Amino acid sequence: QVQLVESGGGLVQAGGSLRLSCVTSGGIFNLMRMGWYRQAPGKQRDLVAAITNSGTINYADFVKGRFTISRDNNKNAVYLQMNSLKPEDTAVYYCNKAPTIPGTRIDYWGQGTQVTVSS
Repeated sequence: QVQLVESGGGLVQAGGSLRLSCVTSGGIFNLMRMGWYRQAPGKQRDLVAAITNSGTINYADFVKGRFTISRDNNKNAVYLQMNSLKPEDTAVYYCNKAPTIPGTRIDYWGQGTQVTVSS
């Protein structure tokens, strides 16, 4: 069974840092382009950063220069280092596959991890 377990969220002040972790199982995630997504209340879920199985990385413009995505396929894990956090970064953060074709359906989501940035 597919499992995506996110952790590392919390409450921080603006300018602070958090490191999110995602452990995957029950799939072939090690072969996939993986990403971190975030969703704030009343907003759509947006892709924040993505990384291929070979290490090619893409960032959304609103996090470029502040966030760093990485992965460790031996640990079935994906990470997101978040620095210089802003209140607008407040959201639930999810990891999942990150298809390159826009609109591709993703059938399963984990519970995510809450990130709250105070001003």
